[in-house]
Amino acid sequence: MQRFRPTSMTTRQEALDIVRQHVKNGNLVRHMLAVEAAMRHYARLLGEDEESWGVTGILHDFDWELHPTLEQHPQAGTPILRQRGVPEEIVQAVLSHADHTGVPRLTRMQKALYACDEITGLITAVALVRPSKAIADVSVKSIKNKWKDKAFAAGTDRHEMEAAAAEFGVELWEHAGNVLAAMQAHAADLGLAGG
Repeated sequence: MQRFRPTSMTTRQEALDIVRQHVKNGNLVRHMLAVEAAMRHYARLLGEDEESWGVTGILHDFDWELHPTLEQHPQAGTPILRQRGVPEEIVQAVLSHADHTGVPRLTRMQKALYACDEITGLITAVALVRPSKAIADVSVKSIKNKWKDKAFAAGTDRHEMEAAAAEFGVELWEHAGNVLAAMQAHAADLGLAGG
């Protein structure tokens, strides 16, 4: 397995500065923060570097507004990351979260990012249809119930979520519970604390 050795570390604040410079859509920012929360949660569970995993979650979609097509995202954004001194380990993880780039997912961090990305969107959608609009009121059971309704959150790719969890080595509903717990711990930052 290829291991990258970053020569410098991008801090959370530096990652947020990159995001603020390139992203105006609040929902997209909240998505990246949700992925960050899930990545940090898994880094703690697995004894990995929480800062680099969290920064990867923040940065994975930073260029979506600049490059909103599969032909461009995320590969067209990586020169910006490199110019800003983001470690190559993180750049490679960002590239690997999109199948069309052809960058293989070799590290646990790369596999975690792929597994956490899509499912945060589904969990957010489940929270937003609750009467309270609070993620605290979401359970794995409620996610499962909405999962069965293919018309619900139709833009999320359930097949990709299943495959990503399997590739990461975590059973799908255990994974959903882990990501849900991570997001619940940051409900206010994600706009999911309820009304």
